[in-house]
Amino acid sequence: MAGRSVARGGRRRRGARSRPARVVADARHHRRVEDRHEGRDRPRTLPAVAAETTRAAAEALDRADPLARERDRFVVADDDLIYLDGNSLGRLPVRAAAAVERMVHDGWGRDLIGGWVRWLTYPEEVGDRLGAAFLGAAPGQVVVGDSTTVNLYKLASAALDARPDRRALVVPAGEFPTDRYVLEGLAAPRGLDVRLVPAGADVVDALDADVAVLCLSMVDYRSGAVVDVAAITAAARHVGATVVWDLSHAVGAVPIELDRWGVELATGCSYKFLNGGPGAPAWLYVRSDVQHLRSPIWGWFGQREQFAMGPAYDPEPGIRRWLAGTPTVIALAAVDAAVADLAEIGIEALRAKGTALTTYAIDLADARLAGHGVTVATPRLPHRRGAHVALAHPAARELSRRLIDEHGVVPDFREPDLLRLGLAPAYTRFTDVWDGIDALAVLLAGGAAAP
Repeated sequence: MAGRSVARGGRRRRGARSRPARVVADARHHRRVEDRHEGRDRPRTLPAVAAETTRAAAEALDRADPLARERDRFVVADDDLIYLDGNSLGRLPVRAAAAVERMVHDGWGRDLIGGWVRWLTYPEEVGDRLGAAFLGAAPGQVVVGDSTTVNLYKLASAALDARPDRRALVVPAGEFPTDRYVLEGLAAPRGLDVRLVPAGADVVDALDADVAVLCLSMVDYRSGAVVDVAAITAAARHVGATVVWDLSHAVGAVPIELDRWGVELATGCSYKFLNGGPGAPAWLYVRSDVQHLRSPIWGWFGQREQFAMGPAYDPEPGIRRWLAGTPTVIALAAVDAAVADLAEIGIEALRAKGTALTTYAIDLADARLAGHGVTVATPRLPHRRGAHVALAHPAARELSRRLIDEHGVVPDFREPDLLRLGLAPAYTRFTDVWDGIDALAVLLAGGAAAP
């Protein structure tokens, strides 16, 4: 397309332009949970207008959306950009931008070293607020810091050390790469076996009395499939194994009840649906009754009587022992503000909107893309999926590039054939979904836009 033209329905369609290459994860496509229910059997959460496939119907859904005004909480620098990648990086909350500015100018610029009077306990304070709003965790069990990879290493290593008699770890073969790499890195020097569970197999079947640790995501990073955390945790406990849960694609998108589900160890990032910003510190959860486990990374922020500068490491008795080095205070301010912002909306409202968006996306894909060889790789039952929809097509990589360059639509690509649409409920509109799928239909058909 040369230049810019106005698409039907009022959205301005973008001309071709140069954009950075997409970073692609090196992982095989699989569907962890295959949904066999026909579309007509699944529960509906949208008004009848959702059955229509026109842009006017999408506009009507936006007008009826109780969360429509929540988009104003975010910096939207280009309203023409159709951003469908909130499952990779969330938008910038206005409140987070202001919090970072205050931390830089007042906390750092004015208070200097005196700011540490408040910042020393900041990781636990933000952790408690995150735990209460989005993790179903009582105070004193969540701390914010480090990356998801580092936290997975801490938790899995501690769980392994607690069961030196066991010789196996379990992880799905299609689990997010860093999770597999961490477990393989822990197993190699210990001479342990890593059991890779093939796609479509039940991870519970891989558990036995020789398994120390199972690492698993609540929401599959490719298909968006949701697993039963409570049931899998109970099955692992039955054979004496510990599950380290990765909640990166779940937190802020689906309700989580760690205490009620009996989870012992969990971690996740804060830059996806929590909107904490690029490179934002991750978080980890350690249930209060297993906080005696020892982190493999010892640092002065986990030390009892930190400023006594003692000769030997003596860890704090609580969640603080899972800290290591100095926290990233400015980044913590962004996460704190982002979590507070989302908490005002509430996870139940976010989940309802996310379910409506994904249902709408699947309906549109069925109506407008199926005839072009696109298949929905996401479970069709709403309770079985998170807040992103995966569409499979052999030319997904090229389609992703062209959506960005030619249409100003930002999806996400995953090998070998998946387009992911991350439908962050706090700021994604139904018209965004329509515009994205319309652009994809236009590319596939090589023709004009639908009415």
